Amino acid sequence: MAGIYRKREQYRSEWKYYISLWEAELLKQRLLPFMELDPYAVEGKYTIRSLYFDDYWNSSYEEKIMGVDNRKKWRIRIYGFQDTGIKLERKKKWNSYIYKKSASLTREEYDSLMAGEYDFLLHHEEPLCREFYYECTVNLQRPKVIVDYEREPLIRPEGDVRITFDADVRTAVSSFDIFDPDLPTLAVLDEGMIVLEVKFTQLLPEMIKELLPAAGQEFSAISKYTLCYEKAHHLTDVMAGISKTNNWGRKFGSQLPNLP
Repeated sequence: MAGIYRKREQYRSEWKYYISLWEAELLKQRLLPFMELDPYAVEGKYTIRSLYFDDYWNSSYEEKIMGVDNRKKWRIRIYGFQDTGIKLERKKKWNSYIYKKSASLTREEYDSLMAGEYDFLLHHEEPLCREFYYECTVNLQRPKVIVDYEREPLIRPEGDVRITFDADVRTAVSSFDIFDPDLPTLAVLDEGMIVLEVKFTQLLPEMIKELLPAAGQEFSAISKYTLCYEKAHHLTDVMAGISKTNNWGRKFGSQLPNLP
């Protein structure tokens, strides 16, 4: 059965780059003759807010830092701070390939989940929700960090190509209220930089590929979750995963040996 299930998972290629705002504007003008504006984007863009979860061992964060090829992340995603399209998503990643599966949640279901009431997930019609019940009750998946950014998407139906320009990447602090548009946030990218993402299911048309930054110079394994997690939790030792704010650090920090 596992083999049959895996065959249904259609992985997509995902490339990420750091580029400047100036490079982004130039690239958009060059891509527009070959691509279309996303019809769901209002005036060409929309705000994305994601609440990322991680388990008791912070596996999603640690596996990313260690460069594990095959890993997954859980998140709840909304658009424009609205509660009319709440999505629970599981994103699997294998090298530069991704597979994303999502399920819709009502506002009442979201509130129950955030209150630690997971029983409704076990009886949900969506298989993904039932899987998340296991993650929450056995692996102790809990909210970790909010990630915000402004996205400008371009699409091309042939090859299912999607190119997005993600600006003003930031992490919200002091609360997990994803519907509050006024949450204080901290920027995580250098000033004037954005994240370019290129996703495609089949072949990437050559005329589009030639316009992208040189892979040898700019291609990067960027994780907005990792960037925001480190910013929000003030990580001081990435190798050990020691945070100034986590419970482990508060409990045992005074017992740590002096490091050279």
